This record gives sequence, structure tokens and C-alpha cells, in this order.
Amino acid sequence: MTERAIRFLVFTFILSWLIGIGFPLIGGKWNSSTGILVAVLYMFCPLISVIVIERIFYHNDVNDTCGIKFKVNFWFLVAWLLPLVLSYASIGIASLFPGIEVSVDMEAFFERLGKTMSQEQLRQIRTQFDSAQVSPVVVWSLQSLVAGATINALVAFGEEIGWRGFLFNELSQKLNFWKVSTMTGFIWGVWHIPLILQGHNYPSNPTLGVLWMIIFCVLYSPIFNYIRFKSGSVIATSILHGTLNATYGISILFLKGGNEFIVGMLGLSGFVVLLIVDIIILLLHK
Repeated sequence: MTERAIRFLVFTFILSWLIGIGFPLIGGKWNSSTGILVAVLYMFCPLISVIVIERIFYHNDVNDTCGIKFKVNFWFLVAWLLPLVLSYASIGIASLFPGIEVSVDMEAFFERLGKTMSQEQLRQIRTQFDSAQVSPVVVWSLQSLVAGATINALVAFGEEIGWRGFLFNELSQKLNFWKVSTMTGFIWGVWHIPLILQGHNYPSNPTLGVLWMIIFCVLYSPIFNYIRFKSGSVIATSILHGTLNATYGISILFLKGGNEFIVGMLGLSGFVVLLIVDIIILLLHK
């Protein structure tokens, strides 16, 4: 850890955790419009820290030290499409677990909606699906890709400039690819703790959810860092991150059974997929 990296992490965690812990203490609700804005602010804390550290403490050009480059190359396309491929792959892996099956007829989707909607609303959605000329799967996939490369990527940039920009550059000066990936992944996972403990992503067991989130971040970190390394740009990893957030729902959409610890990219099925990709990266990196 360099002095610059330590300063960045201390500032980021203090700022983020004050927001993540303080918002509910003052009566804020995450499932409100204000909660959404606060969650976005939470994601921008690494960016704020980078600006403070680089501009105020060291007077450096953030573009140079954080890899902000807009020159598009092949790896931008990989960053954009890969999360969607991994989400669909996790569905196949999840179907191998006992008690979980793939619902091609969308019944699993309607069961999930039935927990939050009235029967009348559910009936209207079924009618819309039946009359649609294009498969909803195609529509959702395209919408996820568009959102992932636009608004989601913009929000994800607030994180990526910290983890795969500033911190990646700092740690890469002294550590190899896998040590950098493991360390940044672990830090990235720990950074989520205040949100996870409040029920985000793993509402049935937030305490176990903390461990699961850290495992997820450590497993996904080599993929982020490999694309950062190959593309030479933190913009590519922002697209990867944005599309990951946009396509997560697809990984649980067609599945019956299981829970958030088993199915989806944030569950065991997703972990298996990420581990396979990490092994491929290991072979390619050599």
C-alpha cells in the first residue's frame, strides 16, 4: 500500500460509510426517490476521493493517473456484452442445483411479480406479453445493454475511477495482476458492507450477505482488472460495471426455486461462472 492509496481508502470509506450509515439513522428510506439519490451519491464517493487526493494533495491530472481514455477498442465491446453472457450462463449453472429448474414459459417471472403486484396488474402484464410481437427476453436483453452503456455506466464511473482507476494504478506499481485483483476485490466488497447489512442484495440474511458480497467482488475483480489492462481505460470497466448492474435481473428471471445465495450472479451459480472465467484469464494472462 502506497501512502496515496491509504489516503484514498481512508477518505473513501469515511465518506461512504457516513452516508450509508447516516441516511437510515436520520429516517431515510432506501426504497424512496431520495434513497435512490443517496445510493447514487454513495457510488460517487470514490470519485470524490480521487478528486480530493489528486487535485488537492498531489496536484496531478486525474485523466493520466486514473486511465480516463475514450479511445474505443475491441475490449470495450467485450466489457459491454460479457455481463449479459455471464448472466445467461449462470442460469444454466443454477439449473444443475437440486430444487431449481428453468421456467421457459415465464411462470417463474410471474410468480416473482405476484409477490409485489395485485392480480389485476399481473393480468394486464400477461396480456401485454401475449400480444407482444417481439420476445420479452430480447427486449429485456437489449434494454439492459442500452442502460448498461449509458446511464448505468455513468453512475458506475463514480466507483470505477476509484477501484480500477486510481487504486489499480497504485497497487500495480508493486504487486502482480492477481494480488492487485484480490486486494481491490476484497476492498470493493468490504466497501459495500453498510448497504448489505441494511438488506441490499441479500435481504433474507444480511450478515451472511456480507461474506457473499465480498466473495462476489473478489471473483469478479480479475475480470474487471483484465479488461482495464487490455482496454487501457477505466471507461471500459465503467461500461462493464453498468451492464453488470443492468443485466443482474436476467440471471434470476427464468428460475424456479433457490434463493439469493444460490441463484443469480450474486449467488453460488454466478460464483461458478466467474471462477471459470477467472481460470480462463489465468491461462490467457500467462
